[in-house]
Amino acid sequence: MKTILVTGGYGFIGSAFVRQEIAAGNRVMNIDKLTYAADLTNLSEVEGNKNYKFIKGDICEPMVVGNVFAAEKIDWVVNFAAESHVDNSIEKPADFMQTNIFGVFNLLQNALAYWRKSQRDDFRFLQISTDEVFGSLGKTGKFDEETPYNPSSPYSASKAAADHLVKAWHKTYGLPVLITNCTNNYGPRQNGEKLIPKIIACALAEKPIPIYGDGGNVRDWIFVDDHCAGIKLALEKGRVGESYGFSGNSEKTNNEIVQIICRELDKLRPRKSGQPYAELITYVTDRLGHDLRYALDDAKARKELGYKSVKTFEERIRQTVRAYAGN
Repeated sequence: MKTILVTGGYGFIGSAFVRQEIAAGNRVMNIDKLTYAADLTNLSEVEGNKNYKFIKGDICEPMVVGNVFAAEKIDWVVNFAAESHVDNSIEKPADFMQTNIFGVFNLLQNALAYWRKSQRDDFRFLQISTDEVFGSLGKTGKFDEETPYNPSSPYSASKAAADHLVKAWHKTYGLPVLITNCTNNYGPRQNGEKLIPKIIACALAEKPIPIYGDGGNVRDWIFVDDHCAGIKLALEKGRVGESYGFSGNSEKTNNEIVQIICRELDKLRPRKSGQPYAELITYVTDRLGHDLRYALDDAKARKELGYKSVKTFEERIRQTVRAYAGN
């Protein structure tokens, strides 16, 4: 049994990881500030489980983090806590600098003190990053673990800064760290501000479905449970100090995503008017600094960790749309 300190465990990806680890029989200590992005229902099935403990608090507060390390024998730290919505980072960048940079610094300092005292060879600190730290791709090629960082938004810049801190704490102090970068996550329970749940919500409410620019921006999509399985593999098999990228190998333009979702909804929840949901698509002014394309080569994770996707994008997007349409 492992004891895992998870931060941001009530968020979309964090909660999927918590559910995975509780089901595997591990203990989870979850620190979460409970911002707007948190959803208490995400972990309703593990509340009351003897292996789960929730600590309401901010990762920027030294005592909040320090008290957990003082009270528990932590095997792994997995940092999901972050401000993550690009649009919000453009409007209010200060929040992103505080949580995504200073919060990581505080976690690293506490983890370093704990590791030095315990001298445990199996301790790991895993930073959850994003493919957005690499910037924007053209129409060909993919990012990999050796791609230079070139962030475009305040969000991606704050995540890039956090990654550099993690690497520095390894190189300078020897802290056993890992970094994982992923493509766009999707699945049931995602916050409504994200693209896929937003499309579904607007469609079902018979509201305009907003798409930035001409809808030609490309993202690779990874199902959240596949991503969390990859994180577990990195913790178990990853080489200390290394980064691993996880991809769904499912590149789609925003236009393709919205058309796929609309077709699924046409079958699941036909409109009273009989018209297709696609007629609700509305193109709006493009986002500032909107990256054209993201895609990750996950060959390293597949070779070293045995990472793979369990089901196809088509199967997973149907599962996701059904979950939202049922609500």
